[in-house]
Amino acid sequence: MVGIAKLFIEIDGLTTMKMKPKSLGRINTKVLTPEEIEDIKYMRAAYAQAKKAYMLGEVPIGCVIVYEGKIIGRGYNRRNTDKTALAHAEITAIKRATRVIKDWRLEECKLYVTLEPCQMCAGAIVQARIPEVIMAAENPKAGCAGSVMDILNNPEFNHQVQVKKGVLKEECSALLKDFFVELRARNKAEKEQKGTL
Repeated sequence: MVGIAKLFIEIDGLTTMKMKPKSLGRINTKVLTPEEIEDIKYMRAAYAQAKKAYMLGEVPIGCVIVYEGKIIGRGYNRRNTDKTALAHAEITAIKRATRVIKDWRLEECKLYVTLEPCQMCAGAIVQARIPEVIMAAENPKAGCAGSVMDILNNPEFNHQVQVKKGVLKEECSALLKDFFVELRARNKAEKEQKGTL
């Protein structure tokens, strides 16, 4: 993982940030807006949740829900650990967020997730009336925010969701890739061990 040094610059009274990858020794000339800085901050929190799933041997997907600048719901994938198909990161974060604000409607919240939501999670996002989803990596095999289908923006539903893609995409994709490389190696080793018994 490439370390990131942050350079803060004040332009016209606004604080912006330039990213400087430490290992590359050069400055990315793109100046980030306060909104982009906020998206990175909260996606890093979702990434931390994904790492918890990784440590459990689960597919590393993490999610946080933000309301008025504070994280009110966190979740990570626990399907195998909890032995239920419902233990997705987004579902857990939605449950926790609704407990905090004491309402099933999360109308003023933002959801940050490391992988494009599946059909179940996309449906829950629509049902919870979450207005915005910020995601890192797309899911070409099961994503329902535009990859396989677009549940979040289906005009037939009474609620549509604004979607922003690609925030910390490389970092989150690398974690998923590493997980599946390790999983395939572990499965191969177990299969070979069974063959020698």
